Amino acid sequence: MGDVTVVLGIGAAVLLISVIAVRVSTRLGLPSLLLYLGIGVVLGESVFGIKFDDADLTQSLGIAALVLILTEGGLTTRWQAVKSSLRLGIALSTVAVVVSVAVTGTALHYLLDLDWRMALLWGAVLSSTDAAAVFSVLRSLGVGARLTGALELESGLNDAPVYLAVVLLASSDRISWTAPLLVIYELAAGALIGVALGFLGGAGLRRAALPATGLYPLATVAVCVMAYTAGDLVHASGFLATYVAALVLGNARLPHRADTLSFAEGLGWLAQIGLFVLLGLYSSPSRLLDVLFPALIAGVVLTFVARPLSVVLASLPFKVPWREQAFLSWSGLRGAVPIVFALIPLIQGVEGARELVDAVFVLVVVLTVVQGTTLPFLARRLGLVRTGEAQEVQVDASPLDELSAELLQVHIQRGSKLHGVYMSELRLPSGATVSLVVRGGKSFTPQPTTRLNTDDQLLIVTTEEARDAAERRIRAVDRAGRYARWKGETGD
Repeated sequence: MGDVTVVLGIGAAVLLISVIAVRVSTRLGLPSLLLYLGIGVVLGESVFGIKFDDADLTQSLGIAALVLILTEGGLTTRWQAVKSSLRLGIALSTVAVVVSVAVTGTALHYLLDLDWRMALLWGAVLSSTDAAAVFSVLRSLGVGARLTGALELESGLNDAPVYLAVVLLASSDRISWTAPLLVIYELAAGALIGVALGFLGGAGLRRAALPATGLYPLATVAVCVMAYTAGDLVHASGFLATYVAALVLGNARLPHRADTLSFAEGLGWLAQIGLFVLLGLYSSPSRLLDVLFPALIAGVVLTFVARPLSVVLASLPFKVPWREQAFLSWSGLRGAVPIVFALIPLIQGVEGARELVDAVFVLVVVLTVVQGTTLPFLARRLGLVRTGEAQEVQVDASPLDELSAELLQVHIQRGSKLHGVYMSELRLPSGATVSLVVRGGKSFTPQPTTRLNTDDQLLIVTTEEARDAAERRIRAVDRAGRYARWKGETGD
């Protein structure tokens, strides 16, 4: 009983500190995930003395956390916001992965004198962008829906092919010509399983009459976890099945949808916190200095050669402007996923795998600091920050699901053409109305003669059918002003 009490106490304290770290990281401009790693390192053998070196358990818990993170990412991703980026997102999660693995592996083979298999293994482990890092950083930047959607889809989809590549390269078996066919099967089967369980789960939840509201979020998450299990049982991609099932469910007409999304967001945060603290606890700072040089070499190759080249080749058919390509290249955020995947060859006893794990840990810390803190500046310098974007508000206490209504929050930022527009000139579609304006800390109900100002916050009530049209109108006026329609601006 005493051990359980201690474990529960330490776990609660770590969780509270991690939650507070979110606020601290926001003020410092650092990604909160980096602070979670730091908490784990402090708890580890070098400071507080907690010794934890179980690679198998770390990998198992890491995969479980990744499943929950992908579940949260899929459930909270709006299909309308990402469907225009679907082809680009798929290209980034497949073509870009192949290019990144090949370029990074080839460079490290010659620069670090690694054998070809180990060099490609380094490239595979490092080619996966991290869903937790992308979801937590990009959604607050205010860049356009096309870029955000492409990067979210990439981070949600590319774990599957990268995981398969790492497993193949870490195996002692000879890689045969059938390996690409196996990868195609696993990805296709995983996607089909995800679609099937997503639609079946959504239909079942709509017909279920559960006795408590809180059971619906639990059932929704359970369907997504079952998708992973089903995919794994038939030797398909469980990661892809999970994300696709969550994406389908998140865009279905779910009972108590707002409660479900709020629960999934909290569960995603819990998984992120637990995963990064665990990986920090597993790391050994005393070994990290020995791999600093190869880690930095790999980081330079990945960041300035492999990632830009892979983005250029993947986006070639879609005529992506160079500014957006530059942002996509710098947005390849790494996080816990490469560390978890690096444990696979370590568990299988691959020679040099311990150095790979340590080097990946160093690289994740360095790239998180460098890329995570400079992304907002780069987005502004490239002119990609969109003001006036409508953002979904999670509502806990209002029965909006029964009313088939949603709430949108719009913050009018400096430089927005919404400034100076009269409420009557906003001309939102039928079914949408501005119910509240917050100005200078005071809220009031707007009139047709109310004129919008910079820093105003608008609360818009809209039916589900009118939501997309309301968002497009807000974006159009934000970009072109009250005469947006005459100027041909549609907000798409």
